[in-house]
Amino acid sequence: MESRAFLPSLHLRGTFHQVGLDVGRTFKAMIQEFVLQSTYLNEDLVPAYNSQRGQEIYKETMDIVNQKFPNYVRELQGIADGSEVPFFKLMLLHIDAGILVNEPGVDKPAVQSGNGCSSIICNREDVALCHTEDAFPAALNHCYIVHAHIIEMEGDKTVCEEKFSSLCYAGHLPGFCMNVNQHGFVYSINVVEPVRVLHNKTPRHFLTRALLSSRNLVDAQAILRDKGTGSAHGFCVNMAFLHQEGPTLFHSAEVGPAENGESQLSILTVSPGESHARCNKYLRLTNIAEDHEGLAVLSSNGRHQVFDKLGSPSTVADVIEMLSNQDDKDFPVFRLGTPKDAVVTIATGIFDCKRKEWTLYTSNPKTTKPIAVFPMEL
Repeated sequence: MESRAFLPSLHLRGTFHQVGLDVGRTFKAMIQEFVLQSTYLNEDLVPAYNSQRGQEIYKETMDIVNQKFPNYVRELQGIADGSEVPFFKLMLLHIDAGILVNEPGVDKPAVQSGNGCSSIICNREDVALCHTEDAFPAALNHCYIVHAHIIEMEGDKTVCEEKFSSLCYAGHLPGFCMNVNQHGFVYSINVVEPVRVLHNKTPRHFLTRALLSSRNLVDAQAILRDKGTGSAHGFCVNMAFLHQEGPTLFHSAEVGPAENGESQLSILTVSPGESHARCNKYLRLTNIAEDHEGLAVLSSNGRHQVFDKLGSPSTVADVIEMLSNQDDKDFPVFRLGTPKDAVVTIATGIFDCKRKEWTLYTSNPKTTKPIAVFPMEL
């Protein structure tokens, strides 16, 4: 498949289940096609689910998310209902490698989901968070933008309200790619693939979905720590709160699997005059074992070497040059599925924090025009 100049956008309002239902109905064909074509789902996750141990892990995980994030379970159920895809298959995409967890004493890494992504924070002449969304080819042309206003009522009283714009993989909850909410919170996600993924913990997809409710850094940190349970997996959140007083501060939060009741967390602040680039390996939580021969680390090493060579960006134009780069033929920044790197770049996003605009490309941003520009003020 070739990347198309194609990125549908949906505006909707309702309860969590209603919003999920309308997303599922609208993108039914796309979600069904993605589920059918995903080799990771069909050859790795579903067979694991069908094992006795997989059934135990699935039940444990459902108990956790039903207790801690029932609204998002209802939202995912709505997507399943609307798309007529079995709920368990969509849930498996969210449990991810957690259902492939190795037993204690087994050193072989779990199968990796393969998502990549590069993020660059530029807090200099231009102030921007810029991101490439990288994934296996099954995700190519299987994404959409959701502009949602979720309202849950009890009688005449609003008990929960969320308003956000989010780039979503087909059949997935919002929050996992590029996002902005009504509180001026903007963020992107880089997955990290630790060797040891834990069971009986919170799937990272549910934590990134919960971030869409954040009003400030205190909220975001509490969600990421997920005290009492913690993350099953690894990821990094690159974020800024644009409604705060004073100059814009960015934060890059590395999240590690919860060994002791809450996620491991390390936060780097990127102040005015600074920049920061990151890919899919830990830069600070280096105590967490990663597969150094795996695609996530090998590709990240290649991309970081290019970023180091190109230096610190000052403008959005500088960042576009960096995110479009293909100097490393084995592990390029803008990924096309090389023999050593099966992952492709399916979208590039620029959150321009001065202009308050979110610009999206579906092809190389250096050589093509944007497919869409959305306001960041919701």
